[in-house]
Amino acid sequence: MENTIVCFGELLLRLSAPAGQLMLQTPQLETCIGGAEANVAVSLARLGHGVSMVSSLPENALGMAVRDGLRMHGVDTRALRFSPGRLGLYFLTTGAVLRPSEIIYDRTGSVFAESEPDSYCWPELLKGAAWLHVSGISAATGDSGAQATLSAMREARAMGVKVSFDGNYRASLWAARHCDGADVLRELMQQADLAFADQRDFALMLRRPELGQCSRGEAMSAAFAAFPGLSMVAATRRIQYANDRHDLDATLYTRSGAVQAREYQLHGIVDRIGTGDAFAAGVLHGLLRGWSEDRILDFGLAAAVVKHSIAGDFNPVDEAQIEAVRTGSLDVRR
Repeated sequence: MENTIVCFGELLLRLSAPAGQLMLQTPQLETCIGGAEANVAVSLARLGHGVSMVSSLPENALGMAVRDGLRMHGVDTRALRFSPGRLGLYFLTTGAVLRPSEIIYDRTGSVFAESEPDSYCWPELLKGAAWLHVSGISAATGDSGAQATLSAMREARAMGVKVSFDGNYRASLWAARHCDGADVLRELMQQADLAFADQRDFALMLRRPELGQCSRGEAMSAAFAAFPGLSMVAATRRIQYANDRHDLDATLYTRSGAVQAREYQLHGIVDRIGTGDAFAAGVLHGLLRGWSEDRILDFGLAAAVVKHSIAGDFNPVDEAQIEAVRTGSLDVRR
């Protein structure tokens, strides 16, 4: 199976309270398909890349619906595995004004979390790929997810496939495992070429809390020293004034320096879930296109900005729509 990018992670069903309501304030829930790595896969497929999603799903109507939801966006789903069990869920109560959003995970014992690590044949799954994209969320689901992620990353490096790793720290999932995840995440980061992480992630992984208080540049210097295989780190910075009013910018760090993207002032935010995944996909798109570092970062940030205007986990837009945001064009497309 040959695709330019292989994404590995858990596929989820999101159940959301209607806008302006608390969970089960009324007996209605809105649903959509999600999952960090799947969000990246959909974005990259919509941007014209060959993308394969690797995961495990329940052999029932929910699993088939999730598969079909990826297919409709052009993601190759042939590597999805099906077996008896349950689908992971998460429940979202969207914040409003100064009330923050809340997420409840219900993914313990899911088919993905219970899958044996050696059930994935990585030499075959990664054949012909240029990039593997994974995140720390898979490791947080349990020992099986952590081992499968590590095996995928190690095999990718052995095959010359570049590895993209999003730290995606989920405190509640790690707390359920009675650990902070630092040792596991540090081992995964050792396999990464590109990381989506900030100083808080590296402060945790390196068990150096002072890095969380220093400048981001100092933290990145420590990260490059600690992880010799790491060549690039991309990170966004968000300032929140209210649930629908944020400032967002981004920086791309390499061993030779850093580039900074412009700041966007976002008003009337529709949905911020999946915006980090949209950013990751935009950066990977630019790398695959061979763009300059400045343009890669500008495009990745613009992709994240677009996602703030779209409900659901996915960012199903094309390059022209992202470029319109990047260049500031508000003209009606006719």
